[in-house]
Amino acid sequence: MSRLNGTDRPYDIVLFGATGFVGTLTAEYLAAHAPEGLRWAVAGRSERKLEELRERLPGGDEVGVLRADAAEPASLRELAEHARVVATTVGPYVTYGEELVAACADSGADYLDLSGEPEFVDLTYVRHDARARETGARLVHACGFDSIPHDLGAYFTVRQLPEGVPLRVDGFVTADATFSGGTFASALNQFARVRPMLAAERDRRRHEPRLVGRRAAAPTGAPRFAKEVGAWALPLPTIDPQIVARSAKALHRYGPDFRYRHYAAVRHLPVAVGGVAAMGALVTVAQLPPARRWLSDRLKPGEGPDAEKRAKSWFSVRFVGEGGGRRVFTEVSGGDPGYDETAKMFAESALSLALDELPATSGQVTTAVAMGDALTDRLRRAGIRFRVAATG
Repeated sequence: MSRLNGTDRPYDIVLFGATGFVGTLTAEYLAAHAPEGLRWAVAGRSERKLEELRERLPGGDEVGVLRADAAEPASLRELAEHARVVATTVGPYVTYGEELVAACADSGADYLDLSGEPEFVDLTYVRHDARARETGARLVHACGFDSIPHDLGAYFTVRQLPEGVPLRVDGFVTADATFSGGTFASALNQFARVRPMLAAERDRRRHEPRLVGRRAAAPTGAPRFAKEVGAWALPLPTIDPQIVARSAKALHRYGPDFRYRHYAAVRHLPVAVGGVAAMGALVTVAQLPPARRWLSDRLKPGEGPDAEKRAKSWFSVRFVGEGGGRRVFTEVSGGDPGYDETAKMFAESALSLALDELPATSGQVTTAVAMGDALTDRLRRAGIRFRVAATG
């Protein structure tokens, strides 16, 4: 039975931050793909901008408008009380996100974001997971390119391998795309907050229940030439492997002993060396506030490339999974990861939480745990490819 009309709240989905660059793309996707009868609204600080957005949307007369401000907790609580699912693009989340998480946890509304910020995800677990479990709210972070292709890709790979045996999965990311202003701002903020990030990670470990009788880990791999994909493999310092490991801890299908490693795949050694040097320089510069502000001004949140440039962008994540004497090669791939496909993943995640029959979960959960097969099927129908490339 559909969950479409399972509550008396005014809206099934509210999109907060709808007038930003990725927010607008998500609103346009929802307007084009929302099923008949879906009650949804756009929300943000400027009612004028929201009205202008609604006028541009197909069927916009049916879309609600809610004014809410990240700096006004009362407005966020009212927003959460009006929605079954709240999807927010307003970041950096460690700066602007927690009040909305708290409001959703208290009101029992499901919460989605695009956060790739480990500190924020760990803080919200410690502060709001227990309350969300009490109210039945699902708190689902990283519902864009961070971390859906990697989380659901590892999940898809595991399902091709034998059950009840130790499993090893490596993910290799390649992409040709431009980062969004919001993603760049979040990355800079994260690089500048190494100590708070590590403190939040330690605090989470103190609060998380220990896994009994099973193991699930995502160690940082060493740089190497990976013959299995024919490229140099460089460890990626993103939230993705942490998300995969949390899915593995929650789902027995990942076996009694699961390990995941996450890499960027680079064909040519000079490019790989240059990438490592550039990352080190960015981390160093992020420690200096004037330099960080200068970099932030180069690509501001809410800005992004035009449709022509996005149409030429693409991503591919290849996985190599082993266990029980079987080896499998899989791939998740699609178009522009930073904008178009992220908006698609985000909107389909919101639709899945609002409409699909899903496992009974609550608290802070990953996309694989909360929506697994249902979301994978949605994304495949929407044009994101999940395929088995080879087995052995």
